[in-house]
Amino acid sequence: MEQPMTIGQLAKTTGVSPKTIRYYEQIGVLPVPERTPSGYRQYGEPAVERLHFVSRARALGLPLQRLRVLTSILNGARRAPLRPRLLALVREQISTVQHRIAELEMLRQQLEHVSERMLTSAPSPQTGMCRCLEAPGATERPRASNLERLNTRAASHHRA
Repeated sequence: MEQPMTIGQLAKTTGVSPKTIRYYEQIGVLPVPERTPSGYRQYGEPAVERLHFVSRARALGLPLQRLRVLTSILNGARRAPLRPRLLALVREQISTVQHRIAELEMLRQQLEHVSERMLTSAPSPQTGMCRCLEAPGATERPRASNLERLNTRAASHHRA
């Protein structure tokens, strides 16, 4: 029989911080472990495997709340097939990444145009705010840029 691990040992084994392990327990990604009579958490090999799975999924950008639903399947007595649901989630992530790549490519092109204009046009004689980032002929206030949208998405993705 395997020897149970403390939260510190589990953290060291998996590279996941104790704080994150407790959070995963709180939201249901990791089952609440058995405790010793003195209240210490005790983890076994299934916890190590689950944390490796979750860590890899997070590294691939899969949303934590969706992982919570997937891992809850593993907690039930009647296990629904995990693989088809995981495949659907991975395919959604591929689509999200492809969309983000397209947005980043558009942003790269915009930055290249700005850089080229800055290198080839003479500085404006007027004082005040530099208008070198504006698109040629722009007279209205620009809408949220691709970069702003990407930063907003990235921030919300990391919170998920």
